[in-house]
Amino acid sequence: QVQLVESGGGLVQAGGSLRLSCAASGRTFSNYAMGWFLQAPGKEREFVAAINSNGATTYVAESVKGRFTISRDNAKNTVYLQMNRLKPEDTAVYYCAAKDITYYRAGSYYTRQYQYDDWGQGTQVTVSS
Repeated sequence: QVQLVESGGGLVQAGGSLRLSCAASGRTFSNYAMGWFLQAPGKEREFVAAINSNGATTYVAESVKGRFTISRDNAKNTVYLQMNRLKPEDTAVYYCAAKDITYYRAGSYYTRQYQYDDWGQGTQVTVSS
């Protein structure tokens, strides 16, 4: 099990930017594919972005394509979500998630919640209009 702690959320005006960080501890970070999900008030949790274990392959949801970027620094055991041109509809709690890929292909990323093994507590992002 890996422990995940998100940070970087807050209140920002529409059009602004935030960078979320997710620090991992407890296991070898490079053995994990990582993802970001969001949960808006009254809605289901949904996929935002994913990255494979070495950072070479990424995928972002269509709704945030061109605005959000996922990256990771395995030396720092951290995955990031850079969010630009934020909109009020981006308001949500953002969660990072980790999938142990020890027995899976290293080049893969994952977009479904059930595929992930460990989750952080979330960080609130509020975008005002």
